Amino acid sequence: MIHIIIFAVIAVALFAGAFFSKRRFGLLGLALTAGATLSTIWSYDAELIIAGLGILPRGPLPSAVALSLITILPAILLFFHGHSYKNPLARILGSFFFTALALAFLIEPIGSAMNLTGVAQTVYTFIVTNKTSIISLGVIFAVLDILFTKSPKKKEHERHR
Repeated sequence: MIHIIIFAVIAVALFAGAFFSKRRFGLLGLALTAGATLSTIWSYDAELIIAGLGILPRGPLPSAVALSLITILPAILLFFHGHSYKNPLARILGSFFFTALALAFLIEPIGSAMNLTGVAQTVYTFIVTNKTSIISLGVIFAVLDILFTKSPKKKEHERHR
């Protein structure tokens, strides 16, 4: 049961961050993709650094925390920069897509650190089974969102004669 609560808390936190920042999904989705790429490249080094600093003992939990932070950090940094949604429905949809994409990227590091059983194992298996589809659709939607995002028009100042 605790595992479901942990997944739910992570999902709610991701959704709330995207929703309240009002940032468009496109840039956030691509930032998640960049973070996931970095986490795969740096996974071994991040675990060694954490273990070397003695902050956390070596094992699956510190490794999962490090990989999760590397994955979501670029997107968190972009919560404060970029185009934003004006429409509340678009904000909800963008936040949902962001959360789904983030959970697809984070499911394996988080799941490997926990001993899952019952419903949590079923949810974990479903997301892992459909991970490539979720990530593929998420990246496609992110690119489309960026392509169709219009920059705000700059107002021309009146010339003084």
